[in-house]
Amino acid sequence: MAFTLAPLPYDFNALEPYIDARTMEIHHDKHHAAYTNNLNAAIEGTALEGKSIEEILMHVSNHSPAVRNNGGGYYNHNLFWEIMTPSGGGEPTGDLAKDIDTRFGSFAEFKEAFSRAGTTQFGSGWAWLIVDPAGELAITNTPNQDSPVMNVSAIRGVPILCLDVWEHAYYLNYQNRRPDYISAFWNVVNWKEVNKRYKVAKSH
Repeated sequence: MAFTLAPLPYDFNALEPYIDARTMEIHHDKHHAAYTNNLNAAIEGTALEGKSIEEILMHVSNHSPAVRNNGGGYYNHNLFWEIMTPSGGGEPTGDLAKDIDTRFGSFAEFKEAFSRAGTTQFGSGWAWLIVDPAGELAITNTPNQDSPVMNVSAIRGVPILCLDVWEHAYYLNYQNRRPDYISAFWNVVNWKEVNKRYKVAKSH
């Protein structure tokens, strides 16, 4: 069964003024749609048909560059849309908040480290907060459409928060000011969703 492009969980303009409607429309309807279509074309007629995206990415070194690039683009964006919300911002709560304090010193220090991972990712890529194989929180970044789910990633784990730092994610509104875009991102983070993903990742 082919992978499908899920609709955004909110309107294109719902994240304004932090992320503009035109960027969201192009990002979802053009870029994410292209990754979805190209992934389906890359796996059509192969043993990968019917596998979950996680299964594919966990063994991505065995597959073609088209599967790696478009499979990553499909997976990464699915997560990205869900960890943002119009009613976002603020800080995490519960166990996630405690573990962020323990691992990084404070929420402010975590934000600084995560933002730095996004700012310093050369060229296109992503910043991530993951639960690593030891069950600990870790911050990492990846180039292009790679993700910590992939067996080609230097630091692997279960992503619970991600930030797209490809220029198509911010250039219409922020041009070359990636740090401004990253700063704005914190106003739309869906900590309820991140916390839910954290609990699932910790339970495995």
